[in-house]
Amino acid sequence: MFKKVLIANRGEIALRVHRACKEMGISTVAIHSTADSNAMHVRMADESVCIGPPPAAQSYLSVPNIIAACEITGAEAIHPGYGFLSENANFVQIVQDHGIAFIGPTAEHIRLMGDKITAKDTMRKLGVPCVPGSDGAVPTLDEARKVAAEIGYPVIVKATAGGGGRGMKLARTEADIEAAFQTARAEAKAAFGNDEVYLEKYLDAPRHIEIQVFGDGRGKAVHLGERDCSLQRRHQKVLEEAPSPVIDAKTRARIGEICADAVARIDYAGAGTIEFLYEKGEFYFIEMNTRLQVEHPVTEAIYDVDLVQEQIRVAAGLPMSFTQRDLVPSGHAIECRINAESLPDFRPSPGRINTYYAPGGLGVRMDSAIYGGYAIPPYYDSLIGKLIVHARNRELALARLRRALSELVVDGVATTTPLFHALLDEPDIQAGRYDIHWLEGFLAREES
Repeated sequence: MFKKVLIANRGEIALRVHRACKEMGISTVAIHSTADSNAMHVRMADESVCIGPPPAAQSYLSVPNIIAACEITGAEAIHPGYGFLSENANFVQIVQDHGIAFIGPTAEHIRLMGDKITAKDTMRKLGVPCVPGSDGAVPTLDEARKVAAEIGYPVIVKATAGGGGRGMKLARTEADIEAAFQTARAEAKAAFGNDEVYLEKYLDAPRHIEIQVFGDGRGKAVHLGERDCSLQRRHQKVLEEAPSPVIDAKTRARIGEICADAVARIDYAGAGTIEFLYEKGEFYFIEMNTRLQVEHPVTEAIYDVDLVQEQIRVAAGLPMSFTQRDLVPSGHAIECRINAESLPDFRPSPGRINTYYAPGGLGVRMDSAIYGGYAIPPYYDSLIGKLIVHARNRELALARLRRALSELVVDGVATTTPLFHALLDEPDIQAGRYDIHWLEGFLAREES
């Protein structure tokens, strides 16, 4: 087992990894920019290294500085958290070339799944159901028109290197395809330096269902059920729950086995998430995230596992601590992403927190790195905490979430907490009747 791990991230995920390491008797190294010198993950770690000024490109994305921090402190392994360099195959290769263990999948698997076309082709060959679409990149507008006519409108044009909704445009009719194609390519070039796009059939009212998988890198893998992440704004998840209100045990076992078999056959190592659109009883693969997800705590709650500790075990060459037979879900869990943003326009709201009070009680978990007096810097993502509740069933989980939200106090900056109070009053949310477009419609009605 590792004696010292460097955590190549910040905020609540850095603190989450730190806690997992401490329970395993592993020393931690925090890295930070000058803007984060007073951050909680820096205060809690056994050692810390300043790796640059506030801009992420000069600090949290600076590979030479991170490698130097490992060498200075003698860290044997790096945990990337999520975001930043967590899915950067070149970074993983450099880490390994320096004799440092990377707590995550191989560079090869990150590259394989990082390109949407290659990932889709790989998954199709492994028996994972996929959305009908182009066989590969679509280089010209004429080819886009031809493919769209074959699969039928509406279609969606997507960047092959895309993510977070960037480089993604909808064409409902043939009249829309030129603008969608050209705009998607331009956005993709600006955001990712790669203007390749592909086409997929657009599903009108799907849910976003993701399957948590975990592999040992030696041909064994398991699934830990699904998470429903359909409540999204601009393709960004807002609330997640597990299990999904629309997936039964038989369906869960079927799609879970397909996903676990797929990652086992490619010798995948560590945590991963296979994401689907789900409509009318059918699953359609959209992408695989080769890292820990923001919403991993809801899976941990219903399966009573620590996914971060399991990542560390596998990266250290140890076998997984559970088998598929051990993984029996219990109850229902919901996560709210609390952002420092002002409503209704969701404008970032950095600033100093005067008072912070985290909710507690049975079945309540608050993953956050904020504290009273902490100044939220303006340079990074606005996520400041994740409120997770767990109860025997969904009805009780919703009641527990309502109570926990009423206890949460973050004074000094605006947060998205009022949005969740409003959502819990909605009959569709109470009944689990929503798809990936529901939240956008709700917000539009609220503004009008």
